Amino acid sequence: MTLGTAGSGALTIILIMAVVTLATRWGGVFAMSFVPINRRTEQFISAMSGSVLVALLTPMAVNGDNGARLAFLVTAATMLWLKKPLPAIAAGIITVALFRQL
Repeated sequence: MTLGTAGSGALTIILIMAVVTLATRWGGVFAMSFVPINRRTEQFISAMSGSVLVALLTPMAVNGDNGARLAFLVTAATMLWLKKPLPAIAAGIITVALFRQL
């Protein structure tokens, strides 16, 4: 089955993606309602966000250009320094944008 992006196809794709996103978010909340939240569980959840960030950025650093590698290094250094993923991602985006602008 194929779904074209002309006409209402794009809107259909966006609606399907929104439903899937909501289902996974609500499903995660439902599944976690059965898990007791203790210190070990909190540590696991915190570690997962960092590992997802690394899993997304490592292929770009290996296969990318020098701008991508520099952004990866800045993102990693910022993550180690601040221990917060959002500022680390922002620092990496700003770094690659400035590198490619120059």
